Amino acid sequence: MSLFKRYKEGSSTPSAPSKEILEFPVLKRSQEFWDLESSLHTYLLDELKKNPGQNKEQEKKLIEELGEAFFIEEGVRLTFEEKQEILNYVKDELLAYGPITPLLENPLISEVMVNTHDEVYYEKDGKIARSDISFIDHQHVMRVIERIVSPIGRRVDESSPMVDARLPDGSRVNAIIPPLALKGPSLTIRKFSDTPFSIKDLIRFGTLSEEMAEFLDICVKSRLNIFISGGTGSGKTSTLNVLSSFIPNRDRIVTIEDAAELKLHQEHIVSLESRPPNIEGKGQITIRDLVRNSLRMRPDRIVVGEVRGAEALDMLQAMNTGHDGSLSTGHANSPRDILSRLETMVLMAGYELPVKAIREQVANAIDLIVHQSRMKDGTRKITHITEVLGMEGETIVLQDLFLFKEKGHTSDGQIQGNFTSTGIRPKFTEQLELNGYSLPASWFVGEWFN
Repeated sequence: MSLFKRYKEGSSTPSAPSKEILEFPVLKRSQEFWDLESSLHTYLLDELKKNPGQNKEQEKKLIEELGEAFFIEEGVRLTFEEKQEILNYVKDELLAYGPITPLLENPLISEVMVNTHDEVYYEKDGKIARSDISFIDHQHVMRVIERIVSPIGRRVDESSPMVDARLPDGSRVNAIIPPLALKGPSLTIRKFSDTPFSIKDLIRFGTLSEEMAEFLDICVKSRLNIFISGGTGSGKTSTLNVLSSFIPNRDRIVTIEDAAELKLHQEHIVSLESRPPNIEGKGQITIRDLVRNSLRMRPDRIVVGEVRGAEALDMLQAMNTGHDGSLSTGHANSPRDILSRLETMVLMAGYELPVKAIREQVANAIDLIVHQSRMKDGTRKITHITEVLGMEGETIVLQDLFLFKEKGHTSDGQIQGNFTSTGIRPKFTEQLELNGYSLPASWFVGEWFN
């Protein structure tokens, strides 16, 4: 009798797996599987302790050699495929992130979501699907969470039941555990490619047009202050990474993030990361602390991964006091909404400033808003490139320069639409020309097809 039975979800009898399931074979594992897995796990762990100081590749090779020897004694009835399945499972437990390792290694998957030990979802091509991968129990999930957060000095326990962290490749991790998570430990991993997206990738994905890309390139090189807005999962960080790549190599760049995700290739970069409080509730270093400190580091450019709170005031003041060319992101549903959110975040700094004074700070600091949306078909589009013109009375005046106009849907649900110019040249055109750039008239006429 085989240790595995391939089956279709919801069926008690074996059947041909669907295309979706073929990518992640469903393995209904018997008690004999778990007994062998436990024995092999214990055996390999003991042997690895006898060989300390090895790198990951050496450990991987040793595990394969030891596993082969183990199965000669213990796995007489197993097929080659079954032996490999058990060995790969244990290898993922010892060297990687347990059952979700295949999902994390699949380049087509952009997000992995563990709701509880037996509910694992993933996002592929912008759509969420349930995986048949599962953990043994809640403690199994906790072990994987600990393996992720420990190397970067973070912790998660009852006194600190939420944590933001990152994987070595920069992928963003959030974990939340009981008593806050009622069903058990929950883990969300937003994956990032080992090779960061380039502007050519975004054009190929249909995120923006070539003309919009060239326009943003010129704006970054001309040291305009740019804010990227959008909802959760809209691709703000990827776009920030691409726009940051336009910064000239000679500039000194200071990046500030909660969990370091940006991957810039310039030579002169200082990367800063916030720090949560320790177990005594002390030692916290916030994004605001880092923004303040960055002003003493002689930056040419300040790049803040995401503005969420009181640091908005310090960011705006930096933009208004000679730190041109700064970049940041923030959650909002439209270019107008991000201005309202910035007002609210400035008030979180604890100063009772008049609303008009805050709006003047915002209007003087930000030159351009790039708004990105996740569409119904899962694609990401830059739907607005909007100029901040200044104040008119007590209102900040905005002017859309480029838009994405949705035209309809294809038979398979894909969004159809065009990138278009509003026909209005930006007010800062003269500033761009003083930097040696010219804006072709063709950029501000007609539509560019997606």
